Order: sequence, then C-alpha cells, then structure tokens
Amino acid sequence: MAGAGLVAFAAATAGLLLGAAGLTLADVVAGLTGQGDATTNLVLYRLRLPRIVAALVAGVGLGLGGALFQSTLRNPLASPDLLGVTGGASLAAVAAILLGGLSGPVVSLAAFGGALAVAALVWGLAWRSGLTGIRFVLVGIGMASVVSGLLGWLITRAELREASAALVWMVGGIANVPWPELGVAAAALAVLGLCTALLAPRMPLLALDDDTARGLGLRVTRARGAAILVGVGLVAVATAIAGPVAFVALVAAPVARALVGRGSAALAASALVGAAIVLVADLVAQHALAGVAVPVGIVTGLIGAPYLLWLIARGDRKGIDG
Repeated sequence: MAGAGLVAFAAATAGLLLGAAGLTLADVVAGLTGQGDATTNLVLYRLRLPRIVAALVAGVGLGLGGALFQSTLRNPLASPDLLGVTGGASLAAVAAILLGGLSGPVVSLAAFGGALAVAALVWGLAWRSGLTGIRFVLVGIGMASVVSGLLGWLITRAELREASAALVWMVGGIANVPWPELGVAAAALAVLGLCTALLAPRMPLLALDDDTARGLGLRVTRARGAAILVGVGLVAVATAIAGPVAFVALVAAPVARALVGRGSAALAASALVGAAIVLVADLVAQHALAGVAVPVGIVTGLIGAPYLLWLIARGDRKGIDG
C-alpha cells in the first residue's frame, strides 16, 4: 500500500513540475506556501493543482467504488464500467449537452443523477425476494447495453458541433475543472469515505456466501444494499468530475488485493491504487506525445482493456463465480 502511495505522490509532484511553463521544485514550494510570483501562482492554481485534485478525487472515488462493487457482489467483473452505472452518468450528461444545450456544473450534476438513476433501475430489476450478486451483474450488463444504444442514438441525431462536445466529455478528462466543483466533490468524497469506513467491518462477511454470512449474524440484503449505494455514490462523484474514466474501477481493487490481501486494508489500498492510476495516466496523457495532450480516459482504456480480456479468458478456464 505504501508503494501505491509513493507512486501517487511522485506522479502528483511530476504533474506540478512538468509542462510548457517549466517550474522548479523551489517554485512549486514557494507557490504552495504563498510566496510564489504571479506567474507561478497562475500556473499552479489555475492549471496544474486543480488537475491534480481532480485526478485524486476521480481515482479515489473509482478505486473505492470498484472495490465495494467487487467485494459486495463477489465477482471480478462487477465494475461500474460494465454494469451500466458509468454509462448512466454518460447518458444523462450527453442528454444535458445535446438536448438541453447545457455545460459546466449542470452537466456534472446530470452525470451524478444519471449514475444513481441507472443503479436504482438495475437494483429494482434484479430484486427478487432479495438481491444476489450474479443477478445484479447480469441485469447490470444488460442495462449497460441499453444505455450504450441510447447514447449512440443521441449522438447520431445531434449536430456535428454538439456531438463533438459530447464525445469529448465521454472519453473522460480532468482539465479545467473549477475549484467550486472540486470543493463540492471533495466534500462528498469525504462523506462517502466515512460511510465506507463504517461498512468496512461487514465487507469480509459479504465476501462469504449468503447463508454463511446470515449464520454469522449479518443482515445480508441490508449490508449489500448499503455497500452498493455507497459504491454508486463514489463512482457518481468521480464521473461527475472527470467523465467516464474507463477501467479504473475494474483494475484498482485486484491490484490492491495483490498488494495487501483481502483484509480491511484492501479498501484503503484500492483508493490509493485508483488515485495512482489516474495520476500516472494523466501524466502520460499530457506528456507521452510531444505537443499533443489526450484525454486521460483514453490512456486508462488502453491500460484496462487488456486486463479485461485476460480476466474473461481466465473466466473461460476457471469460471467467474457470482
């Protein structure tokens, strides 16, 4: 876990130093302590620091949300990317852009509401005298297909300029997020993080089969519902700030479990790994191609897609249990 924290810190430091307006470490320290000149303060507080904070919020939210989904539903494919939650955020945001002509914080709010709405719909469709992990996953995958079709329909009917704006949002990015939005997102993340800490003692029991967990005194449906609700909130906050940054929620939790095992520390490790992935991916997105910056979601997609293919191939051999 310390390694993930060090990677995140190193990537954040590099993000503050690197760029067209080259800053030294002394410049950054001076700016952060209120002693920087006007140029340094402009670069730090208008361009680079908001991007770092947005990456942290998105990474922690996606990493922690993905860990809650996978642990609660006992399935490595139980990621918000694949269950329609992230797609719901995208659908609502794109509808706000294309149908309402909206932008800025209103689009972020629409994304948040879309994620919650689709999660509630999946929950309702999957409920049948209780909620099982495999049923939630299957309904979620079906809902993701429906949402994807609706997204495609909206974009093909839009004017070129509006469709371009929607596509830019859909690939995920953390540039130019205003401080007020970051403040609201960070506060929401703190509240949801506290809720996750309260749920942490129940997570090892949710990882057992339902009958065993009930025998140990856990109210399985209530605990699973609370964990999914918090997970959806975390992913909704991250998506509202950064757009649908692909595969971070899928990848962060398995990496964290490989580092610290399946104990209660895995949740905190997932948050750190998620932050590290987004920070490193954004660094690559900005500086890998000389003079060309790409959205961070493209880089995370290139990282996560091979893992998903490997996971499916492994599932063909071993089976992926719900």
